[in-house]
Amino acid sequence: MSHKSARIAEMIESFQGQELDAHYLGFFDCFNRQMFYEAHDVLEDIWLPDRCGANGNFYKGLIQLAGAFVHLQKNRPRPSAALFKLARTNFEKYPGYHEQLNLVEVLAMIADWLQRLEQDPFLVNPLATGAPPQLRPQS
Repeated sequence: MSHKSARIAEMIESFQGQELDAHYLGFFDCFNRQMFYEAHDVLEDIWLPDRCGANGNFYKGLIQLAGAFVHLQKNRPRPSAALFKLARTNFEKYPGYHEQLNLVEVLAMIADWLQRLEQDPFLVNPLATGAPPQLRPQS
């Protein structure tokens, strides 16, 4: 087991045996703790085998969404905006509620963050000045 695999196994351990995949739940846990890079890593384990399957674009959208916030953490607003737009395109392929996630709310969140980035043409990092994002699947 690689160091990365061991770290991911540790991050998802508390989510094993639940209705939803532990990697999926681990993604939200990391995301909500502003561990955006780790959220990407955790979800990649279920995206890679399904990238051409029914949920491939959905998982890719979540990974891109986390990646957008990684760029904001590194104060790179333009790459962040590009990933927000890619995530939006991937989410628009799914119904408003998918895998217990309200995509209407996610799309509204993306629109809000893009608007914040573009209102002062990429001069203000909204992650540094506002509340961090939160995502949760709903049952």
